[in-house]
Amino acid sequence: MPFSSPAAALDVQLRPDSPALLHVDPLDDALSWAAEYREALRAQVAEHGAVVVRGLGLRDADQVGAVFARLSGGLMTEREAFAPRQVHLPGVYASTTWPANQPMCMHHELSYLLDVPGLMLFACLTAPAQGGATAVADAEEVLRALPAALTERFEREGWILTRTYNDEIGASLTESFGTADRSEIERYCRAHAIDAVWQPDGTLRTEQRRSAVVRHPHTGRRCWFNQIAFLNEWTLAPEVREYLVDVYGEDGLPFNTRYGDGSPIGEDVVQLINSTYEAHTRREPWQAGDLLLVDNIRTAHSREAFTGERQVLVGMAEPVHPAGHTANPEASER
Repeated sequence: MPFSSPAAALDVQLRPDSPALLHVDPLDDALSWAAEYREALRAQVAEHGAVVVRGLGLRDADQVGAVFARLSGGLMTEREAFAPRQVHLPGVYASTTWPANQPMCMHHELSYLLDVPGLMLFACLTAPAQGGATAVADAEEVLRALPAALTERFEREGWILTRTYNDEIGASLTESFGTADRSEIERYCRAHAIDAVWQPDGTLRTEQRRSAVVRHPHTGRRCWFNQIAFLNEWTLAPEVREYLVDVYGEDGLPFNTRYGDGSPIGEDVVQLINSTYEAHTRREPWQAGDLLLVDNIRTAHSREAFTGERQVLVGMAEPVHPAGHTANPEASER
């Protein structure tokens, strides 16, 4: 039965340094709960940007997939992945393969696509012994906190993502594009405003220019929305960066980001972006069975370093094309 005020139907706990947290009584039927409270939960996500649900007792991929689908209306197939993932079910993935001792800094999932996931869904089956939180940060607050001169430049020029695919680092061609067929990859790149060049050794190098600031499709508010720092060489651990540069060269890094005019982004800028994210970070340690919903436009997320086994499943849903999100940011100003 619909609620006149859906968000009011659920009593979430609000704390300064944590995402909104909803406790529910331990359930035997998480899917029925998701069906009954879908609209109320989604209203809370719209209000707060991210919500942790504790008490659902999620136990396995089949159950998680059913709950994800019920809450989202349908899951996306990932394309242009930057790192490999295990596929549990169609649209239900393991979290990105990434060394446990290295954090994944704040980012908006697949922000370099033209049509991006509007909703991210996470479920914890096994909580790590220490660390490993999927932390969040409000993109409107981050935009306001960054220096105006920097955000104005990125808003004017956008940002460029460069990728060089190889068999050692990052996602393979098949994992990124769903095929290894050159003609199909070229067709995809043309359709998605990606410049693609095959190198003499057979590797693929791509470049795509995207907006750094977009308007939320529902609120119309401006959000800092990109992976400028996350996919930049200066976010890598120093020893990893040195190894990659030594092996592949400055222009052959598996991924890197630049200003929209093609000029390099300095280490100081990357550190500034990451420190601004950290100042606005909210975190809640995972507990087994937890569910986390994230508005991917309004809210960035990260994965913190951890010890012990960690099993978190991920779903992406509700593709949107945010206002101002274009392969040619300057065109949106005209």
